[in-house]
Amino acid sequence: MARRKKGFGWRGRLAGAVLLAGLIGAGWLWWQLLHWTPSTADYPEQGAEIGASDGAVKFRTLRALGAEFVYLDASSGANRTDARFASNIDAAQAAGLKVGAVHDFDPCLTADPQSANFVTIVPREPRLLPPVIALDRTADKCPKKVRDAAVESELMTLINQIEAHAGKRAILKVSRRFEDRYHLAGRLDRSLWVVGTRFQPTYAGRPWLLWTANGRLETPAAGEPIRWVVVQP
Repeated sequence: MARRKKGFGWRGRLAGAVLLAGLIGAGWLWWQLLHWTPSTADYPEQGAEIGASDGAVKFRTLRALGAEFVYLDASSGANRTDARFASNIDAAQAAGLKVGAVHDFDPCLTADPQSANFVTIVPREPRLLPPVIALDRTADKCPKKVRDAAVESELMTLINQIEAHAGKRAILKVSRRFEDRYHLAGRLDRSLWVVGTRFQPTYAGRPWLLWTANGRLETPAAGEPIRWVVVQP
């Protein structure tokens, strides 16, 4: 009985050591992921996407960390706007960052009220980067049924309206969920922005311009993790 007890203790200590090593390794990998950005040798131009959920952002610190541009969440659907957009755009430009605006497309709604929401908050300013339309939500849970053809039609109308306001062709930020549902990335002749932490996404089926390479990057520039974005060289 004594030998059995001793053997069990040895195996228990070994199992504990293995478990501890695994936890340490997992913790290190998680820390690395939270602080990882692509090499500037591979992607010389890098920046971030910022919204109200990021809290007060220190844009000069963001610039010092290597960001050259920021895209600011501006509007969503027909009536929601980012409360920090106006102050963020001023602070980002004062820090020497190039700035662009993002509209979050609501497939349950028509284009007209959404474009009106965007143009109300985003100034017609030549130095702004091309506007971005974020495509993530699907129409599957709309109060009234919206056909796929209607989603595509209203999206194209919205694209044209936002481009008319901005004077530049829009970029489409397409999520995997939206693309899996509608398969529009290959049919819309616009530059793409894809999302996928650490590994380059391939779900769009064609080359992309922008990539959210880390969706939860911890930096001293903000109290919350931010979205780190790179430009295809």
